[in-house]
Amino acid sequence: MKTHLTLVIASLILSTHPALASDYSIDKSHSRIGFQVRHLLSKVSGEFKDFEGEFSFDPEKLTASKANMTIHAPSINTNEAKRDEHLRSANFLDVEKFPKVAFVGKKVTASGDKKYKLEGDFTLHGVTKPVTFDVEYLGTDKDPWGNVRAGFTATTTINRKDFGVQWNKVLESGRVLVGEEVTVNIEVEGIEKMVKKEKN
Repeated sequence: MKTHLTLVIASLILSTHPALASDYSIDKSHSRIGFQVRHLLSKVSGEFKDFEGEFSFDPEKLTASKANMTIHAPSINTNEAKRDEHLRSANFLDVEKFPKVAFVGKKVTASGDKKYKLEGDFTLHGVTKPVTFDVEYLGTDKDPWGNVRAGFTATTTINRKDFGVQWNKVLESGRVLVGEEVTVNIEVEGIEKMVKKEKN
C-alpha cells in the first residue's frame, strides 16, 4: 500500500511539473518570410529568400519561450528585377549600409486557443522599434526521419516611416505611389535541436 501511494504521489508531482521549453532551429526550406504593401491601387507581395533563426516554445510555461530571427535584406524578391533593385537601394532598404533585418522576441502571452502575442524588438534600416506579432501555433509532430517539428504562423503590420524608409511619389490625384503600412507574414517550421547527453 505504501509503495502504491508513493508511486501515485510521484506521478502527480511529475504531471504538474512545468515542462522544459523545446529548442528549435528554423527550417528555411519549409519556412517563408513574406510582406505586402500597397502600390497605387493594388497590393504588391514579396519575400526574403535568405534568413535564419531559432526559437524555444513551452505552451505550459510561456515565460520560457523565446524567438530570434535574422533576415538578409539583399535577398528581397518581388519577382520584378528592377523593382527589387530599387528596394535594395538607398531609397528603401539601403542594403549596403543595412544588410540585415532582425527580430528578437521578448515576451509571449496567450490570446486564444493556440494563439499568442509575441512582443519583441524589430530592427529595420538601422532602426529598432517594439513590434507585436499575432502568432498561431500549428502543432508539433515527428517527420518520417525522426525529427520533431513545430509550426507557427505570425503576422504584424509596421509603418515603414517609423524605420526611416521615407521614399515616395505624390500622384496627380494626391495619392502616394507606395503605401506606408507593410504587412509582415511569417510561416515557420522548426526542427527540434538534439540534446547532447553527458557521459557518466
